[in-house]
Amino acid sequence: MSNAIPTISSRKDDHIQLAATGDVGFHAKTTLLEAVELVHDALPELSVDEIDTSITLLGKRLRVPLVIAAMTGGTERARDINRELARIAEERGYGFGLGSQRAILKGQPRETYEVRDVAPTTLVLGNIGGVQARALDTATVQSLVEGVGADAICVHLNPAQEIVQPGGDRDFSGVLEALGRLTRELPVPVVAKETGCGIGPRAADKLASVGVRHLDVSGAGGTSWVAVETARASGQDRSLGLALREWGVPTAASVMIARKTRPRFKTIIATGGVSSGVQVAKAIALGAHAAGIARPVLQALLSGGRDAALAFLDQVEAELQAVMLLVGARDVRQLRRTPKVFAPELERWASMAARGRKK
Repeated sequence: MSNAIPTISSRKDDHIQLAATGDVGFHAKTTLLEAVELVHDALPELSVDEIDTSITLLGKRLRVPLVIAAMTGGTERARDINRELARIAEERGYGFGLGSQRAILKGQPRETYEVRDVAPTTLVLGNIGGVQARALDTATVQSLVEGVGADAICVHLNPAQEIVQPGGDRDFSGVLEALGRLTRELPVPVVAKETGCGIGPRAADKLASVGVRHLDVSGAGGTSWVAVETARASGQDRSLGLALREWGVPTAASVMIARKTRPRFKTIIATGGVSSGVQVAKAIALGAHAAGIARPVLQALLSGGRDAALAFLDQVEAELQAVMLLVGARDVRQLRRTPKVFAPELERWASMAARGRKK
């Protein structure tokens, strides 16, 4: 592999291909959602038709507590993917997240991120990296939001990915201050979003301390962006990536940590390895307000087209509705309060989160 630093466009296309077909999942570490058991209610006293899966998220009403999570942008292939998935989100009443808009700052066409004409009422989340946010004034970030008609902006945190990425960022100082500034000054919600390594107690506390109230935990156990960059790297970068492939806080643990943080986060989105309606239900029962699914939707779309993506999402919704019935949850608010049992590994993380709150 060449040591030359690739262009943003070629990197984005590499990311799409690797996410769709590459061996880029965690090998040993899981989301720990399998360590959550929801308690069955044999007398739910509910009809399936009574179950209400709708929520309000970041000021927008969703029919289902689901976001097609941030993946891509900046190339023609990315444009086609964004528009098809945004169209599905509009039809199904989901939220939709754009990939990093850094490419726009580098002169790539904004059109690859424009989805409002196919998703006029959808909750659309813009996206910029924390390091880029640090370097931009608030007005420039606002222009990125307005340029794509976003309802909120995700500021993504990806130090593990960057230190493995050829030519990636190495200085992550000042990102917290930038998040606080944007939270205070932007007219839309600011969502702090990890990218597959999760949120631990220290990060959650720091985010809350500067006024961030919306969080996408994007925990470990799903796509490893360290693995994605490792597949593109060579030499020392590749060796570092192999050493850090399993790095991160599992998704279930990140949700529990976020829920225990004070001041309380108004929004917790659980992404990172969520791939079924049962997992969506478990994440919400742990304290998330909604869940995000990324790679499985992309894989379905690219392997079988729109029909395959819709069939996958039909299954997610059917599982979520079934679980809500079987725990006696009439709506998502009740699902968040449903009884649950944890396996020892998740109990260990829960105890750590509790200790962090007492310091």
